[in-house]
Amino acid sequence: MTGLLDTNVALYLLGGRLAKPMPDGNYAISVITEMELLAWPSLTTEDEKKVREFVAQLTVCELTPSIRNRADAMTQHQPERDPTTFRASSQGIT
Repeated sequence: MTGLLDTNVALYLLGGRLAKPMPDGNYAISVITEMELLAWPSLTTEDEKKVREFVAQLTVCELTPSIRNRADAMTQHQPERDPTTFRASSQGIT
């Protein structure tokens, strides 16, 4: 896996708003990012189709008890870190 994308990066990719293209590679998102992308109140049927096609090209990392426990431990010992930091750290990316 080349990298784990958070929701903001995924939105920029979907909207064509990245300053420069992502390097070629195999990317993943967390299941939380997938849920966030599909949860927009103003999501049209066409937008939903685009999101689903985008997600189908990625690996979706499910939440396991191990990932949840690691995220809890990280935020307990480093309160300045956002609870969603586990998205990258659970894959050894941070």
